[in-house]
Amino acid sequence: MRILGIDPGYGITGYSIVDYVGNKFKLITSGAVLTDSKMSFPLRLLKIYDELTMIINEYKPDAMSVEELFFNQNTKTAIMVAEARGVILIAGCKNNIPTYEYTPLQIKQAVVGYGRADKIQVQRMVKSILNVTNLPKLDDTTDSIAAAICHAHSAKFAEKL
Repeated sequence: MRILGIDPGYGITGYSIVDYVGNKFKLITSGAVLTDSKMSFPLRLLKIYDELTMIINEYKPDAMSVEELFFNQNTKTAIMVAEARGVILIAGCKNNIPTYEYTPLQIKQAVVGYGRADKIQVQRMVKSILNVTNLPKLDDTTDSIAAAICHAHSAKFAEKL
């Protein structure tokens, strides 16, 4: 199974393509869609959509795993991230990719075995699961890998959108 993992954001959207075959993971590619804060917000959303569509067309994932929004104190930021998530979900739907959502707690539980794990614990387990010595520099990219791993471990129980 080839999974597109997504850590949504409007400034940085982390993505990864992970193959899961026979209980083994292989990171195919990862990166981030970066949008310039000087761009209008609609153009930022369009850039996220266009770049994810290109990634989908190039790597042809079987499923998309998207981290659900974790609401923080800043309502404006939460709304903007929610709008970016909407664009991400539409990219999956328009490209006929079964799309699944997981909470941060579910992702940490699937990767670390503990839903309240910190970022360092998640990073260490992602490195161990992928059997790599280095991870991408951006936390958003590592989080997208964790979302993909979560889906691989949860796929038989998950409800698609």
